[in-house]
Amino acid sequence: MAHLRSRRRLALAVPVVLSLTASLGFLPSAASAAPAAGTVARAADGPSLAYVVNTRTDHRTIESVQREIARNGGTVVAAYDRIGVIVVHSANPDFGARMRAVRGVDSAGATRTAPLSAAGTTDEGAAQVLSRAERARLAAGAAAGEEPLEADQWDLRAIGADRAAQINPGSRNVTVGVIDTGVDDTHPDIAPNFSASQSASCVSGKADTTYGAWRPADADHYHGTHVAGEIAAARNGIGVAGVAPGVKVASITVAQPDATSLFYPESVVCAFVFAADHGIEITNNSYYVDPWLYNCMDDPDQRAIVDAVNRAQLYAQRKGTLNVASAGNSNHDLDADAIVDESSPDDSTAQTRTIDPHECFDVPTQLPGVVTVSAVGVKGTKSYYSSYGQGVVDVAGPGGDKYQIPDTPSKNGRILSTMPNNQYGFLQGTSMASPHVAAVAALLKSAHPYATPAQLRALLKAEADNPGCPAEPYDGNGDGVVDATCVGGKRVNGFYGFGVVNALRAVR
Repeated sequence: MAHLRSRRRLALAVPVVLSLTASLGFLPSAASAAPAAGTVARAADGPSLAYVVNTRTDHRTIESVQREIARNGGTVVAAYDRIGVIVVHSANPDFGARMRAVRGVDSAGATRTAPLSAAGTTDEGAAQVLSRAERARLAAGAAAGEEPLEADQWDLRAIGADRAAQINPGSRNVTVGVIDTGVDDTHPDIAPNFSASQSASCVSGKADTTYGAWRPADADHYHGTHVAGEIAAARNGIGVAGVAPGVKVASITVAQPDATSLFYPESVVCAFVFAADHGIEITNNSYYVDPWLYNCMDDPDQRAIVDAVNRAQLYAQRKGTLNVASAGNSNHDLDADAIVDESSPDDSTAQTRTIDPHECFDVPTQLPGVVTVSAVGVKGTKSYYSSYGQGVVDVAGPGGDKYQIPDTPSKNGRILSTMPNNQYGFLQGTSMASPHVAAVAALLKSAHPYATPAQLRALLKAEADNPGCPAEPYDGNGDGVVDATCVGGKRVNGFYGFGVVNALRAVR
């Protein structure tokens, strides 16, 4: 899998909700006059690309802009009128520039740098799938009352999820939407808690609710199934347990079905809107939106991506959905003066660039109101790969760390969860930390059914355990080199935000 998250939330002392507003304008169109009448662009001047066109939300403007889209060689894939985002395909190489000049358009730009073909995640390294013999060995040693493979789930015990399940495993009235590579809902640990009516594929930018469309393209698209199991694998005596084994889980597939598994902006816009409109209380976002690791506001295409996805996730928040996202696996200080990005764009030829994380945003994690999650290992310290940053990270969760070895049967510091085709495997990454936080949020929503997204964010922070910055210089991989510097105090700091989430406190 290609990606893992990085996030940034404050611009100096200015909350990103304000800095984004200032950067984007969110004003009536910054555009000038529309192209002169009669200048209809040819539709096949170049390779076909996907675009987002962001407009005011009144019907007259949207209808006018759609006419201009057609005149300039574009085809509407989906129009999300309530947030003013239109997903378009066009082969006109001037399409983005022409649409930015249309009256009523706030921003417009390409969502990819490579032509359309017949998604990124935040796990670190390859999956380690348990063999049948290993599963049988672990199951034979399971303690009474435990799931057969639970002895290897150090992460549950680290946040009190094993004890929390005895008090309140979560409500069937709460659904966590996994925006990811797809979920294998036939897995016996996931099937009991799967919500098909709240699942879809958004790969094209338009929701497809055909039965099974939410499933992974193949076994290599295992990421979403692993995430779903971490959240809500049933306590049914079969394999592993989720942090919130009583809640429901839904799948909103956004990853391209090919080997790239890229997560393009139009797919993510569709996913947030679908989640909001289908009563999903919490979304988990263990990815960054491709093709840019950081989207810079001085680039018109990247600015349009930030605008479109932000509109969609804010719409979800207004409808009562809490969005949780991973902080990334680059070990970047997201509050630094500068970051070197060597991976963007990831759908064509990457070019090294130095960006200011206060002006170039990791999407969706740095968007206003999104819960940003860093990762810890079994020792409760920052995972060696996890990005961090004072004023950026909200909370932390178990994401695994191969250098932090637990006293478990497999001695594996990664996170064990479900895999497609009735398999189980270990993964590590902030991709794994985020679903732990999303699941704890689901437990909080179960205990406080009328809590708003803002109230749930506050509860996550209030009930977290903060170890404080390490007393010694941080050397995550033990090679004698200082890998990161923690800024802040015991209450809140750059490594853990307000602390590691606590499932037991959530249900008490």
